[in-house]
Amino acid sequence: MLTLKQLRDDKAEAIRRLQKKGVDAAPIIARIEELDDKRKALQSELDNCLAEQNKAAKQIGALMGKGAREEAEAKKQEVAALKSRSQQLQEESKVVADELQAAIVTLPNFPADIVPEGRTAEDNVVVKLVENYTEISGEALPHWELAQKYDIIDFDLGVKLTGAGFPVYKGKGARLQRALINYFLDCNTRAGYQEVEPPILVNEASGFGTGQLPDKEGQMYHASADGYYLVPTAEVPVTNIFRDVILEQSELPVKLTAYTPCFRREAGSYGKDVRGLNRLHQFDKVEIVQVSHPDSSYEALDKMVEHVESIVASLGLPYRILRLCGGDMSFTSALTYDFEVYSEAQQRWLEVSSVSNFESFQANRLKLRYRDDNRKTQLAHTLNGSSLALPRIVAALLENNQTEEGIRIPEVLIPYTGFDIIK
Repeated sequence: MLTLKQLRDDKAEAIRRLQKKGVDAAPIIARIEELDDKRKALQSELDNCLAEQNKAAKQIGALMGKGAREEAEAKKQEVAALKSRSQQLQEESKVVADELQAAIVTLPNFPADIVPEGRTAEDNVVVKLVENYTEISGEALPHWELAQKYDIIDFDLGVKLTGAGFPVYKGKGARLQRALINYFLDCNTRAGYQEVEPPILVNEASGFGTGQLPDKEGQMYHASADGYYLVPTAEVPVTNIFRDVILEQSELPVKLTAYTPCFRREAGSYGKDVRGLNRLHQFDKVEIVQVSHPDSSYEALDKMVEHVESIVASLGLPYRILRLCGGDMSFTSALTYDFEVYSEAQQRWLEVSSVSNFESFQANRLKLRYRDDNRKTQLAHTLNGSSLALPRIVAALLENNQTEEGIRIPEVLIPYTGFDIIK
C-alpha cells in the first residue's frame, strides 16, 4: 500500500503516476487528505484533553491536602468530564483512521517511470524475442488432442472428480509434472534461493499483506468456515513469512523458492483461450521471492529476469519477454516483465511467468522493515517471479516437440523424467 508521505508530498505527481494505471486518483487523494487532516485534529485535541486530565488529577490530591473538599470535588467532576471526552475522541479517531486506511488501500502501486503507457495487453512492449521455432511434419495437434492420444492427461475425468479446470495427469504426464517441478526447484536453489514448503491455506492477514485482499477476493477460493483462503500463488505464504519482521540490513537480500499447487476461480474466463491447459482452476507453479534493499531492488529484478530466462531457454522453446504497460499491470506491481512461449499448434503466445518488483508497496502492508546503518527502520522492497508455471509450459512442450514417433522430451528434463520420448 502507498504511504501518506507518497500521496501528500507531491499530490500532482501521485495523480499523474496513478493515471498511467488507468486510475483517476484525484478524488480519492482529496478524501485521504481530508481524513488525514481530521485524524490529526482529533489526535491533537485528544492529546490536549489527556494533558488537562492528568493536570486536573494531580490537583485533586493537593486540594484534598489543603482541606479544600468542595474544590477537590469540582476537580473530580472536571476529570470525569475530560475522561468521557477523551474516550469519545478515541472512538472518533479510530473511525476516522479506519476510513483513512480503507481509502488508501483502494489505490494501486505507483508504476515505475519506464512502464509503458497503455491500457491493454496490446500496448505491452516486447523487449526480447527468441524465435526458436520447430518444424512439425504434418498437422500440428493441440495439446488437448495429444494428451488424449498418448493418455497422459484426462480432462473429462477431472470434470467428473471436481469440475472443468481440474485435469488429472496420468502415467508419463504425471511424471513430466513432477520432473518439471523438481527441475525448476533445482535451478532456483543452484541460483541461491532457499527452498521452503509453505502451507497452501492462508489467513486473511496474509492475503492482505501481499495485496490479494481486498482487490482479488472474488478470484480466491475461500474456506469460509475457518476464514482461510487457498493460495493463488506461493508468493502469498512465502512473502508473508516476513510479515511484522524487522531484518538486519546485512541479511538482505533474502531469496526463497517454493513449489505449491495454486488455486484460482478465474471467474468470467471462457472460450477457446481457456481450452485444455490454457487456463485452469488448479495448477502447479514454482515461485521465487526476494526481499531486497531499496537501493538494489531493480538490479535484483534484472537478475531475476535473467534467471527465469535461463530456465525457459533451457527447455528449447521459442519465447519472448514483455514489459507490461500501466493498464495491464497488477494492482501491487511497480514494474512487471512477462514471459511467453509460442504454441506451434495454437499459433499463439502463452504466458508462463511474471516477474515483478513491488518496491515498498507490499512491505508497507506487511510492516516488513530493515534496520539501516543508523539503526533506523526502513521499509524493504519485495519482488517475486514464476519460475515457472507448469500448465502452459507443458502445453508448449507437448505441441512443439511432437514428432511422428512421439513427443520428444527436452534434454535437460531427461534425468528427471527417466524417459526421452512419450510414445
